[in-house]
Amino acid sequence: MKSNRKTVFIALTTVFFCVSVGVFSGSFVIKTSKKLNDNNKIEHISTISTPRIEYIADLYQINNNKTTVKEEIPETVEEVKTEEKQEEVPKKEESKTEKPKITEEKKEETTKEEVIIETPKEEPVKQIVYDNMTLEELSVKINKSLNSTVALKGELFASYSLQVGVDPYIAVAIMLHETGCKWNCSTLVQQCNNVGGQKGTPRCGSGSYKKFDTLDDGIRGFLDNLNKNYFSQGLNTPETIARKYTGHAGTEWTIKVNNYIEEIKNK
Repeated sequence: MKSNRKTVFIALTTVFFCVSVGVFSGSFVIKTSKKLNDNNKIEHISTISTPRIEYIADLYQINNNKTTVKEEIPETVEEVKTEEKQEEVPKKEESKTEKPKITEEKKEETTKEEVIIETPKEEPVKQIVYDNMTLEELSVKINKSLNSTVALKGELFASYSLQVGVDPYIAVAIMLHETGCKWNCSTLVQQCNNVGGQKGTPRCGSGSYKKFDTLDDGIRGFLDNLNKNYFSQGLNTPETIARKYTGHAGTEWTIKVNNYIEEIKNK
C-alpha cells in the first residue's frame, strides 16, 4: 500500500509540475509578443528552448518584415523618381546649350564649302598675230607649203617675219619661187643654206651668192634683207618689190609670187 501511495504521489507531483511549466511558458510567450509589438523588433530569445516559442517568434519576424517592406517601398520609389527628375534637369539644360554648337559647326562647314568652291577658270584668250590666226596656227599653215630642206621651218618663218615687220606670206612666196622648195630645194639652199638667192660674203663657191653656217641663219638673213631693203622703205607688195629684187619690170616674177601667196593662204 505504501508503495502504491508513493507512486500515486509521484504521478500527481509530476502532473502538477508539467501543468505549472505549461502555464509559465504560455505567460512568457504572451509577455515577449507584447514586447515585440511595442518595439517593432525582436530582441534576444535564447533562454527559451521550447519549439512553440521559437515558432511563434519566427512567424512574428516574417510578418514584421513584410510590414516594414511594404512601408519602405513607396518611399524608395518616390526617392528614385525624385532622383531621376533631378538627373533629367541638367540633361535638358545640356541639350539646350549644345544646340547652338551644332548650328555653329554647320555654319563653319557651309563656310568651308563656300571657300572650297572655285570659279571655273577662263580659257586664255587667243592672241591673234596674222590673218585672224595665232602664231601656232600660222606656223601650221606655212608648213603645209614647205618641203625638202626647209620642211617644218614654218614656225621660224612665221615668228621671225612678224618680229622684223615682214609679211610672212610674201616672204615664203618669194623663197619658194627663188629656191624651188615647193618640191625640191636648190643646191644653193642645200649646200650654202642660202634662202632666197642672197648675195654677199662669205661666198658660196665661186659665185656671188652668200654662204650661211646654218639653215636658220640663212632664213633669218633672208628676212632681215627683206625688212632692211624693201619693207622698211615701203616696198611691201610683190609689184613694188619686183623691180628692185629682179633688176627689171618683173611682170612674170610678180605673177608667180602672187600665185604662191594664194596657194599658201588656201592650204
